[in-house]
Amino acid sequence: MLKRKIYDNLLHWKRKSNGQTALLIDGARRVGKSYIAELFARQEYKSHILIDFGNAPEDILELFIHESSDLDLFFAKLAAFYSTVLHKRESLVIFDEVQQFPRARQLIKYLVADGRYDFLETGSLIRLKKNTENIIIPSEEEHLEMFPLDFEEFLWAMGDEATAPLIRKCFESKKNLGQTLHRKIMNDFRQYVLVGGMPQSVLAYIDGKNFAASDEAKRRILRLYRDDVSKFAAGYEEKVYAIFDDIPGQLSKKKKKYQMSSINKNARFRAYEDSFIWLNEAMVVNACYNSTDPCIGLALSADTSTQKCYMADTGLLVTHAFMDQAFTDNELYKAILFDRLDINEGMIMENMVAQMLRRNGHKLYFYSRNDSENRENHMEIDFLITEKKKIAPIEVKSGNYRSHSSLDKFRKKFAGKIGASYILYPKDVMEKDGIWHLPLYMAMFL
Repeated sequence: MLKRKIYDNLLHWKRKSNGQTALLIDGARRVGKSYIAELFARQEYKSHILIDFGNAPEDILELFIHESSDLDLFFAKLAAFYSTVLHKRESLVIFDEVQQFPRARQLIKYLVADGRYDFLETGSLIRLKKNTENIIIPSEEEHLEMFPLDFEEFLWAMGDEATAPLIRKCFESKKNLGQTLHRKIMNDFRQYVLVGGMPQSVLAYIDGKNFAASDEAKRRILRLYRDDVSKFAAGYEEKVYAIFDDIPGQLSKKKKKYQMSSINKNARFRAYEDSFIWLNEAMVVNACYNSTDPCIGLALSADTSTQKCYMADTGLLVTHAFMDQAFTDNELYKAILFDRLDINEGMIMENMVAQMLRRNGHKLYFYSRNDSENRENHMEIDFLITEKKKIAPIEVKSGNYRSHSSLDKFRKKFAGKIGASYILYPKDVMEKDGIWHLPLYMAMFL
């Protein structure tokens, strides 16, 4: 059983809402939504019913269509069909994969108003227009995003509940961990980078630390994502495939902004914009936009046509990069495990930082400016976040980097707007030139 932090969010919702709202868990496919919903139901309620709309029988669908005006009869038939006694204010009804039957989602307004039971929904691709058209989204619905396991949850899965609190303590005090402990944590972190945070991959790995089993689990997930494209992006699926398949190649470049010319020399962003939106809303990727005039409201100057496209799970990126080859040919596993990444493979660590920042609630932004006439104005910053009403620039570096000229120029240009500056790299905590150098794994606390 995998311990997930989102469980505490579910408990908070149950206590705070007390039946006044339903909760919708939104996340990518295979991120663990159904599992956590049913675990929560079993442990926190006297009884529960789970309706899987991906495989719901016709009788249940008909019940929602024709019997929902009489809720006494509706609940009586529901309880009878699932052979479950429902207890007032002590039972939970789960609408699993609710995007496949929008009618059920629209009924939430009336089911919550009835007040008898609690309602929890799970959904993938829930934000796609196709899955919301022709229904009124209920205002009684709270949203909760679910992401792959973070590094701390991965450590829990490995049986380690002591390390993450120590990392946090050192992060908050800006004290180094010491060479021995840091080396041990980086070894665990490299395993996390390779396995990723998708539950099926993690479970496959921890049974004997089997990278091959983890890789096969990730391949199944990637094939499922491709199947979803054909089902839910009909009409422009080839464009979605083109963008998705090119992500490893784009990220391996020194400049990681998505270049449309790599798809087709005549390709223009406008023609592919819906495809980028599809992948982002399906939570398959983490889009990172260029903030052209950084300020506290980074979104105010975001250029959505200039973006970096990270995979939402770094373990999936590792497998995606070698999807057409056997696991044994995937050189990234060796390079990461033995700390031999070259400059192109450094995309993996940058993708992981993007994943960790997104998991921490940040929308992703970067800064890029090209000026062929004046090199002083030429700079690129990997990530920008806001901290304490200031901008915090973040650069991801290898352990042997020699300079941070872009960061220096950025700090000079926007001096009045900048708070702390960070370099994330494979070494221990250090402060130099007014810049905090933090181990990569500390990104989970930014």
